[in-house]
Amino acid sequence: MHTQPEDVLTGAYTEDEFFEDLLKVTGGEMSHDLARIVIRESASCRSWMKHHGVRFQPSLGGTLHLSRTNAFFLGGGKALVNAYYRSAESHGIQIDYETFVESLDIEHGRFKSAQICLPDGRKESIAAKTAIVASGGFESNRDWLREAWGPAADNFLIRGTRFNTGVVLRDLIAKGAATVGDPTQGHAVAVDARAPLYDGGIVTRIDCVSLGIVVNKNAERFYDEGEDFWPKRYAIWGRLVAQQPDQIAFSIIDHKARGRFMPPVFPGETAQSISELAVKLGLPPERLVSTVEQFNQAVQPGHFDHAVLDDCQTAGIHPAKTHWALPINEPPFTGYPLRPGITFTYLGLKVDHDMRVLMQGASGVDHSENLFAAGEICAGNVLGKGYVAGVGMTIGTVFGRIAGRSAARAAGYQAQSV
Repeated sequence: MHTQPEDVLTGAYTEDEFFEDLLKVTGGEMSHDLARIVIRESASCRSWMKHHGVRFQPSLGGTLHLSRTNAFFLGGGKALVNAYYRSAESHGIQIDYETFVESLDIEHGRFKSAQICLPDGRKESIAAKTAIVASGGFESNRDWLREAWGPAADNFLIRGTRFNTGVVLRDLIAKGAATVGDPTQGHAVAVDARAPLYDGGIVTRIDCVSLGIVVNKNAERFYDEGEDFWPKRYAIWGRLVAQQPDQIAFSIIDHKARGRFMPPVFPGETAQSISELAVKLGLPPERLVSTVEQFNQAVQPGHFDHAVLDDCQTAGIHPAKTHWALPINEPPFTGYPLRPGITFTYLGLKVDHDMRVLMQGASGVDHSENLFAAGEICAGNVLGKGYVAGVGMTIGTVFGRIAGRSAARAAGYQAQSV
């Protein structure tokens, strides 16, 4: 949130606009109070991050209309994390790498100790006055994904690390932690089907969806490709593809779309005709030709402008394309195969305004005295479904700062202004 232009950010992004964006994408499935906290606290995040060595850069061309709303890290996520590690170590904080938390000792809702496994296989127990869990969701746990999605989960690609298996989340749920969110909901984008199973990252994301059409294996369209600005819709397309037969889809564009989106790491299949493209993509040629012809005939005259919700739309077909609808009629034609790319899951721990984990007890739900949460393990408090570009990082930063202050106070220390 910012009320005026600030170094790498253009214009203003007010509290009310930010809140309305969240309200729209989540359909109201969020804690309004916690959402407001995230938005208001975000105003001071960048100065705090800079203090800890994080650097920012202006948004690049083609990055989802984000120059007004999102500040990009110079060097990306690895540079961000490395800056935090350096800052933590400079403050005397010990970091144990390649060390896994296997379970937490919880008594009557109070944290006692963590059971860990060291790199050499030895097990230890670490006692502490307080604990903050920031161990993410369960997107890398294929068995848990199958519990939520069934066999479809076998076709999901995991955009990040293979280590986010939800061990701590499941352990705390079993020990009475209150949960929030739907296990089938999460940040899921359409990624190139040729991406690796893990760690494909942002370069495998397909960002040309709103510039063409998307069809399933039967060459049928199934959703409005131009429903809203891409930053407010890109993270629903993984879920949409997951709901299609065999969890596969194809993004189809023509020459007019080239240069208007960030190109992915894998080049698309190209052809001089739609039928030839269908053969290359393994789609039924006659059906794809028919789908494209029906779409082209439904496109209405308008003024194309990808920077606004323009008046280029279709009429008489379902699903409609409500913005940026142009005929697909200028070769070469290009197609990208799509799979669901899971970034993080929304099922998580319910927290209060101080980031205390809520625990189920004999007398109902109560606040843990010394157990706190931050990051994706509690993002579901704000994200019941949907996504606004960058809000996951905002939630992690805001909730992390609050959890740190709260844990320090609970341990009997005077929390610094962090």
